[in-house]
Amino acid sequence: MQPLVILWTDALIFLLLAGALGFGFYASRREHLRAPWRFVIRSRVGLGTLVVLSFYLLIGLLDSVHFHPPADPAGRDGGTLHSSEVISLFDHLVSGLRSRQEKTYSAPLATHLYAKETIELADGSTVRDYPRLEYGGAHLADPERDWLWSVLGLSLIGILKGLALSLVLGNLLLIFLTLRRGCSFEFVAREVLGGRCAIPWRTGLFVLTLLLVLGMWSAELASKFHLLGTDKVGEDVFYQALKSIRTGLLIGTLTTLVMLPAAILLGIMAGYFRGWVDDLIQYLYTTLNSIPGVLLIAAAILMLQIYMSNHAEEFNSLVERADLRLLFLCLILGVTSWTGLCRLLRGEALKLREVDYVQAATAFGVGHFQIITRHILPNVLHIVLITVVLDFSGLVLAEAVLSYVNIGVDPTMNSWGNMINSARLEMAREPVVWWSLAAAMIFMFTLVLSANLFSDVVRDAFDPRLRSSR
Repeated sequence: MQPLVILWTDALIFLLLAGALGFGFYASRREHLRAPWRFVIRSRVGLGTLVVLSFYLLIGLLDSVHFHPPADPAGRDGGTLHSSEVISLFDHLVSGLRSRQEKTYSAPLATHLYAKETIELADGSTVRDYPRLEYGGAHLADPERDWLWSVLGLSLIGILKGLALSLVLGNLLLIFLTLRRGCSFEFVAREVLGGRCAIPWRTGLFVLTLLLVLGMWSAELASKFHLLGTDKVGEDVFYQALKSIRTGLLIGTLTTLVMLPAAILLGIMAGYFRGWVDDLIQYLYTTLNSIPGVLLIAAAILMLQIYMSNHAEEFNSLVERADLRLLFLCLILGVTSWTGLCRLLRGEALKLREVDYVQAATAFGVGHFQIITRHILPNVLHIVLITVVLDFSGLVLAEAVLSYVNIGVDPTMNSWGNMINSARLEMAREPVVWWSLAAAMIFMFTLVLSANLFSDVVRDAFDPRLRSSR
C-alpha cells in the first residue's frame, strides 16, 4: 500500500496554489500589475488581514497532504506496513487532539463530564455525580484545588512561547531588511517600530504576534484540557474547528475556480459584441437563474449519493467518499453562482466599448481579441477581484446553510456547517451545549471578516478610477 494519498481536492488546491505563485511571478515583472499589489501591501488593513488569511491557508495546506500512517514498525520483509486509514499531515501534527476522545459532552477547559451519571463507588454503592474526564485535566490530582493554577500556568507558558517566537521572527525580518537596505540594524529597527516604513511592518508584526500568542496559548491549554470542550460523541471541538478550515477554503476557492472562466468570457462577450451574442448569453443565464439553486444542488447531491451507494467498491475509504462529495458540491455551486458576475461584466463591457480609446482602436483595425484583452479586461479586473473575494465569503457561509438542510458536505467531513447543524439540537438541551456553535462561529467570523476587509483594499487598489485619483 502506497503511503501517500492524493485526493481530487488535494490536487486541485495545489494546482491552484501553483497557478497563484505563477501569476505572482508574472505580475512581479510588470509594473502595471505590480503597482496595485504594492498598494495592497502598503495598506495597514491589507497587510494585517493578509497575515490572518495566511494562517488559515497554512492550516488548509497542511490538511491537504494525505497519507496512510504506519501500522507496524516493520513488516515481514522488513518494510513498513501502513494502515488503511487516511490521515493528513495536520492530523499527524495534532495527533493528541485527534486521539483524545471522551465519552460525551464536556464544557471548555472542564475536568468532568457535562451531565451527571450514576457512578459506582468502591464499596458497591452508587451515587449521581459528574464523572472525571479520561483526558481533560487528567494531570490534576485534585481538580477543585489545582484547576485554576494549572490553567494560569499553562496560559503563562503559552503566552511566553508566543512572544518568544514572535520576537525571533521579528528579528529575522529586521535582519533581512538590514541586509536588503544596507543600513544599520538599529536604524531599521527604529523605522519599523516607529511606523515610518512604506510597508507597515509594525502592523504586520503586531498581528503576527497576536496570532502566535493566541496559537501557543491554545496549544498549551489544548495539550492538557479540551480547550473548546467536546461534542456528543466526545470528540474535541477545537480539533473539529481547525479541521473545518480546509473545507471552508476549498468551498470558496474551488467554486470560484469553476465559475470565473464562464463569468468572465460570457460577460465580456455579451457586452462587447451585443446583438445575437448578447441575446443568447442573456437567455442562458436568465434560464439558469430561473431554476432554484437549492433544488438543483439537492438533486445533484442526491444523484451522487445514489452513485456512491451503487459503486461502493470504487472508494477505498470514507475520506475518499467525502472528498468526492465535496468536489461535486464545489462544481454545482460554481455552475449556479457565475451568473451574478456575468451580469456585472456585461454592463461594464457595454459602457467600456463606447469609450474613446476603444473606439479609436476599432477604427485603426485592432482585432477584437486584442481590444478585449488590452482595454476591456484590465478595466473590469477590479470588479472580478472584488466579486471573487466577496463570493468567497458568501460561499463559506452558504456551506453552513446547505449543511443545515443536509445537502452540504458529507456528514463524516469536518466543516463549520456540520458543526452548526449538530449544534441546533444541542442548543435545545438542558443545560445548553453552546460551545460547538460558538467555536464554528468564531472561526468562520474571523475568516469572513478578514476576507471582506482584504477585498475592500484589493478593490481600492485595482479600480482604475480610484488609482488615477491617487
